[in-house]
Amino acid sequence: MSAETADAKEPSQQGLGEATRAYQAAVDDFDRELARLFGINETDLRCLEILLLELPEALPSQLAERLGLTTGSTTALLDRLEKAGHLARSPHPTDRRKSIVRATPAFQKAAYDLMAPLVDEGHQMVADNYTPQQIATITDYLRRAIALQQRHTRQLRSMPRMRGAEQDTTASRG
Repeated sequence: MSAETADAKEPSQQGLGEATRAYQAAVDDFDRELARLFGINETDLRCLEILLLELPEALPSQLAERLGLTTGSTTALLDRLEKAGHLARSPHPTDRRKSIVRATPAFQKAAYDLMAPLVDEGHQMVADNYTPQQIATITDYLRRAIALQQRHTRQLRSMPRMRGAEQDTTASRG
């Protein structure tokens, strides 16, 4: 790659990085507003999102792993969401020591009602503005970005929590 090509590529990578960061911030803002409307915190919302989109029937241990929480924290989270009527627990069909967790039909309907306008408008925006080949490229980018993010999330979860002076040192390096 020539120096001219490298220089020309840098602004597009910088623009992509800035757009990706801004997109993530917009998603975070939307999620915070959903959590506010449901009267829950963002971790609780993420748990419900997992139940809606990834694991419609989950074991508490699966949710703990996906959320990076201890079993005690997960139990408290599930208790809060069950009390709020957002999820239900039922006995595991083959192991009496376990339970199955599901989002309630009422929560599912409320969540879909709130998210449907965004999803519908997003589908229309993509259909109106991108070719199938461009959509394939965007999809490839997002899948790679997801894998990258998940890899680094696992790495951070494996690290011990930072304490006062360590936080100050790390912050000053950034």
